[in-house]
Amino acid sequence: MTDARPVVAVTMGDPAGIGPEIAVRALLDRAVREVCRPFVIGDLSVLEQAARFCGLPARFHTTPDAVSLADAAGTIDVMDLHVVDPARLRIGEVQPLGGEAAFAYVRRSAELAMRREVAAVVTAPINKESLKAAGVPFIGHTEMYAHLTGAHEEMTMFAILDLRIFFLTRHVSLAEACRLITRERVLDGIEKSLRALHQLGHVNPHLAVAGLNPHAGDGGLFGREEVDEIAPAVAEAQARGQRVSGPLPADSVFHLARLGRFDAVLSLYHDQGHIAAKMMDFERTVSVTLGLPILRTSVDHGTAFDIAGTGKASAVSLIEAIRVAARYAVQGVRLAA
Repeated sequence: MTDARPVVAVTMGDPAGIGPEIAVRALLDRAVREVCRPFVIGDLSVLEQAARFCGLPARFHTTPDAVSLADAAGTIDVMDLHVVDPARLRIGEVQPLGGEAAFAYVRRSAELAMRREVAAVVTAPINKESLKAAGVPFIGHTEMYAHLTGAHEEMTMFAILDLRIFFLTRHVSLAEACRLITRERVLDGIEKSLRALHQLGHVNPHLAVAGLNPHAGDGGLFGREEVDEIAPAVAEAQARGQRVSGPLPADSVFHLARLGRFDAVLSLYHDQGHIAAKMMDFERTVSVTLGLPILRTSVDHGTAFDIAGTGKASAVSLIEAIRVAARYAVQGVRLAA
């Protein structure tokens, strides 16, 4: 019989962070093996070291491609790129080697996914300072995958419990995010969010749009963005027959969505949605990149240099990210713009 479990590539992340440790833990997890055939793109020597940090008796199998997996209980399949010399690696520190390696793993995963050799890609955390030190011209995963896959309209979605959170802006300063809140951009974000919800199986989704200012501006008393830009975009979407509400005060809209009033929330800036999601369930918040020709999910935490090498890092977020990727792959979900 043909194994229906999708093949999922997991990038190791920054080798100096907790990525190698959580990758080892996740790929030994029974819940992960039940839903997919996973393998790690990274460096075998670093993963072996990570297993020792965690006190895990893992076995490793190197694979030259995505079809030669051992796929055996207690064995971790590794596509070894031989980027990192452990003798040169400083665990828990920003360094060019970390950024260089992280980008190499991402690049290989994009190549495999674009050739449809893997059904999905799941990414362990990388460090922006290490990327900069290595001269990598991208600030994060989303920008890397957009460049490597030729995408131009990428967008981030969080999957947390039964809620979906979309982000209109992300890796820009708060001042710049406020400048980017225009009627056209908000309307475009609404349309992309609703399209993604349809692709995820929602027949008639209801989207809430968060306000930017306190109390969603209180009719212009605390800023004009809601009156001049956000509300007109919502009204236009409603005129097109879309179920959209807002702008609603950000201090309550996520709670209302969690209660089931809305299927999703369009967050206007990075921390607005991140704080809400992580307060609901920090470890099980999964990041999904929309607008790519490939399926990609990720943990929503950083490299945790302060505990790297101690074996203390929890793999719950990575396990959940792999499970979400596998589920979407089986469902045939494609979140292209």
